[in-house]
Amino acid sequence: MDLKETDILGSSIDQHWYYCSKARATRQWLGSTPVRKILDVGAGSGFFTHHLLTHTAAIEAWCVDISYDTDSDAITAGKPVHYRRSIDAVDADLVLLMDVLEHVDDDVGLLKAYVEKVPSGSRFLMTVPAFQFLWSGHDDFLEHKRRYTLTQFETVARDAGLTVKQGAYYFGLVFPLAATLRLLSKGAQPSPPRSQLSQHHPLINGVLKSLCSLELPFMKSNRLAGLTVFVLAQKP
Repeated sequence: MDLKETDILGSSIDQHWYYCSKARATRQWLGSTPVRKILDVGAGSGFFTHHLLTHTAAIEAWCVDISYDTDSDAITAGKPVHYRRSIDAVDADLVLLMDVLEHVDDDVGLLKAYVEKVPSGSRFLMTVPAFQFLWSGHDDFLEHKRRYTLTQFETVARDAGLTVKQGAYYFGLVFPLAATLRLLSKGAQPSPPRSQLSQHHPLINGVLKSLCSLELPFMKSNRLAGLTVFVLAQKP
């Protein structure tokens, strides 16, 4: 996750409808298959890793991000977390890339590099922003290179040597509202790039969170539209 958004949302990030819903969706994607060791690539604050360590039987995690000043270690829910600027081979059975690959020029190359660092059978859970026509100042602010369709991102995963198990869109129920707002803003006067995530009134935050909760049971079947692409893949 992007540290710029962590700075905006602060300590209440786990209550924000977007991140709260995305964390729940992450657990839904992993299903009943146990997770033991996590490698979180481009982890930033490690929000999703902390969530999984707290709510699953995972026992250890490595968070990798070039933005870290130094390597360090910490504890989350009584479990070790290793923060590293880079990493070689690691015995992780789950690799997270949560909104990472849209930031780099060579998405296939970066993903392939991490496929080579973990054992065969490791699962990869990845997200990217959906649909290039939704490009806005939000993407400029976060320094994105591109947005993806589901098919495009599944191709990236396969080209990096992974077997795609399942892919879908998420945030489908809020997609019409978000798409309308973004498309309308394209005709407005240019303004400095900024994130579209912000603190909302509790009522609005609650309504958006409820909409996303309603979507969870059928999320994996949504290959039509949403704000985020989810792909679950595995190293052969």
